[in-house]
Amino acid sequence: MEYAEDPEFCSMIDRLRDEIENDTGEVPAAFDRLTETVDREELHHVLTAPGQPLWAREIAAYSLGVAGDPRAFEALVLLLNHRDSERCVTAAHALTRLGDPRTARAAAALATNELRAAYALLPVRLLAELRAPESVPALITVLERRLPADDPHWRVGLACVEGLGTLADPRARPALEAALPHPRLGAAAQRSLGRLGTAD
Repeated sequence: MEYAEDPEFCSMIDRLRDEIENDTGEVPAAFDRLTETVDREELHHVLTAPGQPLWAREIAAYSLGVAGDPRAFEALVLLLNHRDSERCVTAAHALTRLGDPRTARAAAALATNELRAAYALLPVRLLAELRAPESVPALITVLERRLPADDPHWRVGLACVEGLGTLADPRARPALEAALPHPRLGAAAQRSLGRLGTAD
């Protein structure tokens, strides 16, 4: 893989460099070495060795993930559930490219964990992108929980509505119809129902 040609990798490196500079004022030499290596064993060592900073683990997990190395799976799932949404975006990108059959099940578990509802946006979007057997049932479950008009996580509900429209599975019809009266979800639910109509 040519990292210089991967926009997501470049964006991650810029973000991590800024984080390090803001925190310590100086980027260590190990940072540049890690961003340039394609040695999977070296990356795996960084991922699993004790005492590694989060930025190093993130680079290693991403690099292994996009290279298709299943040893990145657990670390990427943890990053997918991180409180920092930018880390979640990077992890979702790498998990999509990893192609691990466990990814959809993990994303569904994260998305439907009501204790982590505030962090469910990226798992929801990942489920829609994966188009896995777990995707539609999980998105329906999450959407139904987001239907109260005063629910603070309505953006997660909106992602469910949009994802169900993309998947165009008729099983989503009752949940999408229930979303029609919602002040923030109704218009998107109408559009997604239209997409279901073309798929029936």
